[in-house]
Amino acid sequence: MNARRAARGLSSHAAVWLIAAFFVVPLVYAVISGFKSTAELSTDPFGLPEHWKTGNYTGILGDGMFWQQIANSAGIAIGTTCCTVAASAMAAFVLARYAFRGRELFYTLFTIGLMFPFAVAVLPLFLLLREVDLLDNPLGVILPQAAFGLPMTIIILRGFFRTIPAEIEEAAVMDGCGKFRFFWRILLPMARPALGTVSVLAIVASWNNFLLPLLVFNDPKWQTIPVGVQQFQGQYSTDYALVLAYVVLAMVPALAFYAVAERQLIGGLTAGATKG
Repeated sequence: MNARRAARGLSSHAAVWLIAAFFVVPLVYAVISGFKSTAELSTDPFGLPEHWKTGNYTGILGDGMFWQQIANSAGIAIGTTCCTVAASAMAAFVLARYAFRGRELFYTLFTIGLMFPFAVAVLPLFLLLREVDLLDNPLGVILPQAAFGLPMTIIILRGFFRTIPAEIEEAAVMDGCGKFRFFWRILLPMARPALGTVSVLAIVASWNNFLLPLLVFNDPKWQTIPVGVQQFQGQYSTDYALVLAYVVLAMVPALAFYAVAERQLIGGLTAGATKG
């Protein structure tokens, strides 16, 4: 019995290490390759650099356009997150705490939104944004991203809001607390784990979005980092080492953010399941 348990534990650890290696090895390879020249990368793709070429990284870090793209991605991600979480929190509160005719129908419509692929809406969305003059405007990316982020965010927040005991709301009402004040002063502070989770998901989704910024922004000053990577790759298509260095530096903010927010993300996803 103990031998079987030990074998099961060993196989689980081996699987975890294998999955980790699957993600870490390409990243390490890209980092090391960014210190090579393209000629050295072609002749010795898997060896260590003979001469560590830091200029690939320092040249990119000294480029103002790179930092402009980082700032654009960060600003759009923050704007998208604020719009998504604010609208979803109010909608989820109504769908979770109020009983009215058609409530489940409205909730079903939001869940159906999860099955609606963004690619289907590209052409009508582009025409709509052009009509309302939101091309080359950050709102042209923020508002659609927030709209497509509503279904998942509402599902998560509604599930969490429903776990809040009704007795808390009844006691607050008896103390003279109105519905909005209960939502703002009591429910939202109690829902911080879930709010943190949906905020992380919204930021990551916005940061990684490539197609919508590519369609909306023609002016280079509004380009986000995923579009910047594509443009840089096209401009320096023959300098593989420099392109790898750019890709690595473009990944650093996302990896750093996820490393900080990982505990919040996991804690928020499990809070609703363990609460009550």
